[in-house]
Amino acid sequence: MRVSGTVLSIAALVAAHGDHDSHQEPMSGPFDGLWYNSLPGDGGTQADSIFSGITTFGRLKYHPCLSSNVKYDIAFIGAPFDTGTSYRPGARFGPSGIRQGSRRLNLYGGYNVPLAANPFNSWAKVVDCGDIPVTSYDNAYALQQIEEGHNLLLSRAPFTHASKPGPSKKGKTLPRLITMGGDHTITLPLLRSINREYGPVSVIHFDSHLDTWKPKVFGGAPSEQAAINHGTYFFHAAQEGLLANDTNIHAGIRTTLSGPSDYENDGYCGFEISEAREIDTIGTAGIIKKIRDRVGTKNPVYLSIDIDTLDPAFAPATGTPETGGWSTRELRTIIRGLEGINLIATDIVEVAPAYDTNAELTTMAAADVLYEVMTLMVKAGPLSRMVDEEEETIELKA
Repeated sequence: MRVSGTVLSIAALVAAHGDHDSHQEPMSGPFDGLWYNSLPGDGGTQADSIFSGITTFGRLKYHPCLSSNVKYDIAFIGAPFDTGTSYRPGARFGPSGIRQGSRRLNLYGGYNVPLAANPFNSWAKVVDCGDIPVTSYDNAYALQQIEEGHNLLLSRAPFTHASKPGPSKKGKTLPRLITMGGDHTITLPLLRSINREYGPVSVIHFDSHLDTWKPKVFGGAPSEQAAINHGTYFFHAAQEGLLANDTNIHAGIRTTLSGPSDYENDGYCGFEISEAREIDTIGTAGIIKKIRDRVGTKNPVYLSIDIDTLDPAFAPATGTPETGGWSTRELRTIIRGLEGINLIATDIVEVAPAYDTNAELTTMAAADVLYEVMTLMVKAGPLSRMVDEEEETIELKA
């Protein structure tokens, strides 16, 4: 039987190809070595492609913290709740939107020039813990989910200085949490969680609205649950003893009122007010001074940021926009001015991506604000330093 030249040629090609494969080194998969590149110069890591892959905040490592015992110093957590809003819903998509807006934060390595620190390359272990599971069918149960989920993450030992004394009620050092909302109602269960570990805390509240309204004034309180919403949560926090007396402050306020009594009630809740329009006369430095004078630099402080602090020109995607607000640059400058204040936890709320521009103005602004907050926390070192000022300084990597 004769074999054609064509068949012999094909056989030879197959044999040669097989021999070639046998000498090839297998290619590595997309693991750490390929996913993150070491940066030249001052160090740090850079996401291989910031537009690809599963989205976490700033391309941080993801850990399912609620179902694992992973330790961290700073953790990002989402609270996708928006059934306490009075106008435009959609903040349940805030956590995913903020993560999307944060993709390019460490494109060049993440070094924060004004604060002279790199929060992505420091002593701190920073992770993204995903979202707290939150029902959209029962507000009371949802707020309980948020409180319990937050406290589970807040109360565990941190990655750094776990054995050193700290400022918590039990004298322990705890990690810091940064929560991405969600409408502003979530701050009530977050403060309840904070109270379980720290007791009453001072609050810095960036917002265009007071959010201390009596339930009868804001929403009418047709039911016990309806009385808790994104305009009344600080009233409840004050009633529950979650706020430290007369050390709390609003900044960026420019809301309309039911009348002057709203400001009187706000004072009873323990707040001082810095209105948005004050920036025209005292500037960012004056706003910063008012905040620092009010909360001090000794006690634990909770920071709550409503994205509607910004003018809608800079952050249109929010539930209750108010014109006449600050620019993104002004807010970031003021946040950086909080250096030295003992921030133990933070939230950013009312980001509703459905109302954003195609350029993602609001989600990028929210991510950039949290980048400033994260840098402040890293520069401050572990919370153990609050009770041991003589402690050896931790060197922050550039």
